[in-house]
Amino acid sequence: MTATYLYLALTVLFEAFGTACIQASQQFTRPWPALGVLLGYGLAFWFLSLALKTLPLGLVYAIWSGLGIVLATTLGWVLFNQRPDLPGVVGVCLVMSGIVVMHLSRTTP
Repeated sequence: MTATYLYLALTVLFEAFGTACIQASQQFTRPWPALGVLLGYGLAFWFLSLALKTLPLGLVYAIWSGLGIVLATTLGWVLFNQRPDLPGVVGVCLVMSGIVVMHLSRTTP
């Protein structure tokens, strides 16, 4: 089970990397960031498939999308000076709260 959560963490990291590369590619006009998009999303989906061998789809997708939102927001702030406003921060907190509720209430391993 520990490996499954490692795969899920890698899914989130590579997806956030790919998303940051989309911004950095400037509409795919810069080749290295554009290559990063393909690499990031390719690896993210591969690790996602490994996580889905053990965990249910709804939980995996909730964790992936929720943590991806947090990481993408953080990367946008740090790398591209895209500071989130208060409603954005509240929204991210609500998403994370929903993921915690889903994870704590699940009945399957």
